[in-house]
Parts: sequence; structure tokens; C-alpha cells
Amino acid sequence: MNDRIKSLVGQPIGVAFKNGLSISGVLCDVTDEEIILMEYVYNSKFRQKHYDIDLIDGIYIFPSYHTDIHLN
Repeated sequence: MNDRIKSLVGQPIGVAFKNGLSISGVLCDVTDEEIILMEYVYNSKFRQKHYDIDLIDGIYIFPSYHTDIHLN
């Protein structure tokens, strides 16, 4: 399974945890013990978080979205 997850490094993903919570961000790295995710916090603040593989229930790829993107 880690090989499939490693193929998503650099991509936006959603992560569902066994406790029912979820988070999204860009996958930065994967080891046998954890994933490292870059998350947006607020304004121009981002944080890199480490999540234990054993706490994860599922990892989901963001769907593609083909349209013009308008920012502000």
C-alpha cells in the first residue's frame, strides 16, 4: 500500500482517520510509519504535519476539476 501512497507525493489528498476526523493537504512524504502532509492554516501560513499510518482509515485523491480558475 505504501507504494501506491508514495505515487501521490506532491498531490493534494484527503485523509480520513479512524477516529472519524479528516484533513486535506499536499502529500510531502511517506514512510513505513507516517505520512507528512502540508496543510493550509490561514492567510499565508502553512504547516507540515506528521500523521501515524496506523491512525489512518483512508487516503483519497482529489477529483480533477477542468474549468477556468479565478483567484480574487
